[in-house]
Amino acid sequence: QHVGGFVISRGPLSELVPIENAAMDDRTVIQWDKDDLDALGILKVDVLGLGMLSCVRRGFDLLRRHYGKDYDLATVPAEQPAVYDMLCKADSLGVFQVESRAQMTMLPRLKPRTFYDLVVEVAIVRPGPIQGDMVHPYLRRRNGEETVDYPSEALRAVLEKTLGVPLFQEQAMKIAIVAAGFTPSEADKLRRAMATFRKLGDIHEFRDKMIDGMLERGYDADFAERCFRQIEGFGTYGFPESHAASFALLVYVSAWLKCFYPAVFAGALLNSQPMGFYAPAQIVRDARDHGVVVRPPDVNRSDWDATLESPGHPPGEPAAQHDFALRLGLRQVGGLGQEDAEAVVGARAAGGPFTDIHAVWRRTGITPSALERLAAADAFGSLGLDRRRAAWAVRALGPKPLPLFAHLEREVDDPPAVLPDMPIGEHVVQDYQTLSLTLRSHPCRLLRDRLAADGYAPTERLAGLRHGVRISVAGLVLVRQRPGTAKGIIFITLEDESGVANLVIMPNIFEAFRREVLGARLLGAAGRVERAGDVIHLKVDRLYNLSSQLVRLTEGFGHDAPPLSRRGYGAHPATARADEVRRPTGDHRQIELQKARSFR
Repeated sequence: QHVGGFVISRGPLSELVPIENAAMDDRTVIQWDKDDLDALGILKVDVLGLGMLSCVRRGFDLLRRHYGKDYDLATVPAEQPAVYDMLCKADSLGVFQVESRAQMTMLPRLKPRTFYDLVVEVAIVRPGPIQGDMVHPYLRRRNGEETVDYPSEALRAVLEKTLGVPLFQEQAMKIAIVAAGFTPSEADKLRRAMATFRKLGDIHEFRDKMIDGMLERGYDADFAERCFRQIEGFGTYGFPESHAASFALLVYVSAWLKCFYPAVFAGALLNSQPMGFYAPAQIVRDARDHGVVVRPPDVNRSDWDATLESPGHPPGEPAAQHDFALRLGLRQVGGLGQEDAEAVVGARAAGGPFTDIHAVWRRTGITPSALERLAAADAFGSLGLDRRRAAWAVRALGPKPLPLFAHLEREVDDPPAVLPDMPIGEHVVQDYQTLSLTLRSHPCRLLRDRLAADGYAPTERLAGLRHGVRISVAGLVLVRQRPGTAKGIIFITLEDESGVANLVIMPNIFEAFRREVLGARLLGAAGRVERAGDVIHLKVDRLYNLSSQLVRLTEGFGHDAPPLSRRGYGAHPATARADEVRRPTGDHRQIELQKARSFR
């Protein structure tokens, strides 16, 4: 059997291992466990299906189509200072591997300036280096706060690239060989033990051999113990250097796209959903913060995917800072199938722009329910209809015309209905319900007077406060994270109209405010500012569920309007995916939502 030019068996694999068809077309599954294959000496190759690879490909396609520039992973301009400047500020939302809360905290501390710094960045925020106490020594040495020394010249050759701190599995193996006298085969067994520590727990079997070997060669006992503790830490998940380097390439390329072509990057991310930590609402907000003009889905402008178009400068739209604006695709309309969206795009390409809703219905053949979804998403703006008038027009369509008359224009004699304008708050709520985001005013801006009266400051105030100053902020809950290495500490990210606030919630505060942590969509937090260089957190001591304030946005709906929670506003489709959970059994956002509902 030949795979990628390599011979991995003398005959067909189906004669060697049991194979079955996978659910996906043209895919097969080998039924044996990977550890059984290893025990039998059968070659194993891990092929990672990374969503960022698809995202980068889509980004390159947009660059080729709109900018006439043809790039691939190997030809993206290397070592651009602007890219590293952006990463040093933790401006990395959407960037591969460094978009999590932990990585955004590490970036301003590590301050990457070269590609190898990104290799280290990828590897250092892992359970292995954290639990092996490798992170702080490396940062202190990198920042000149601690002397870089090596117990021997042999170990200098192994650890010089990482300032004397072992960060990669290969280094652990080389330390065992150089400093403890392991043979290459024994070092390979150590590598296997590091990879299976949590499952088998046999890495301790190497402790005596390693420490005794290092003592025999003149190394200090404390140093030997520390080396083994660091190697033991790799058993809970550490990176090989080659793996980290491969990931670092995607870090750099995705950061380069974000830095120089933010509209392209945001469009590629939206067209690759679901992936990454952040939902479309945060991706769009970040793009607009970087000067990208973002426009809503529209039956006369949008394809299925997000696209780029000339920015222009319509009244009320911000001045463009980039060559192209980002047009959201019809994929963003909740409940609209791709087949219906492609029918709209195909009919528009064949017969030109639509002039009214009846023409959309007649020329596309989509159902009235699909038209209602488009109307609810405010996708008929180019026809001069807002969502309320569009919904009225869809309901007035009547029965579908007979085939003989399907291509005839309909004479409309009925005068247009006179409908009151929708309040901005109602538009915002329905935007979140139908698109999972809004291009209108942020909900906290609409509620700012009330929030200010209750003592809540905009999150942008945090940047100007000293360490230890008390402040209260409020915002929509974007992310709830409880990393397994954080000893029960919970991290929450809030968003208001001015920015984001990163909350740190200690275990005792979580127990006291469990309902607020799990159930609030709009959350108030009081605490003290913690600063470490450019990294700012709010260490919380009190939390308040302000979700009832969101009801004020729907004033004007009438008494028969469904409750806000059932409308979907502020629910998890508009929030980001979390960093890490203790027991990743399913979508934790839905689990948290069920927990929150159980408290009502």
